[in-house]
Amino acid sequence: MNTYPTTVPRTIARFIFALFFIAACVAHFVEVDGFAKLLPAFVPFKSTLIILTGIIELALAILILIPAWRQRAGVWTAWYLVLIFPANIYAAIYQIPAPGQAYTDPAALWIRLIFQPLMIWWILWCTRPPKPRTD
Repeated sequence: MNTYPTTVPRTIARFIFALFFIAACVAHFVEVDGFAKLLPAFVPFKSTLIILTGIIELALAILILIPAWRQRAGVWTAWYLVLIFPANIYAAIYQIPAPGQAYTDPAALWIRLIFQPLMIWWILWCTRPPKPRTD
C-alpha cells in the first residue's frame, strides 16, 4: 500500500478522532443496554450488534493511525458513521436518553444529529492527502 505525506494538523486531528472512537468503543462495552435502546424493537441480536460496533470502532481507530491504511480507513469510517446515523435519528424522534443517562434533553438529541456530518467531514479531511501547495 502506498503512503503519502500529511500535515501536522491532519495528524493531530486523526489522533483526536482515534481517541474519540476508542472512548466510544469502551462505552459500547460498558453501556451495552443503553446503546441497545437506541435500536428499534425489530432489530435482532441488539447486544451482540452493540459489542460488534464497539469492536469496529476500535479497529477503525487503529487503522486510521497506520499510514498505509489511513485513507481507506477514513472512507470506511465515514461509511460507518452514515450507517449508524439512523440510530441517532431514532433516539431523537423517540427521545431515548444517551447511554448511561436516565434523561437527555430532547434538544440535545436533535443537536447531536448535526455533529454526525461534521464527524464525516473531519475523518475524510484528516485521512486524505493534503492538496499540493501552489506557491
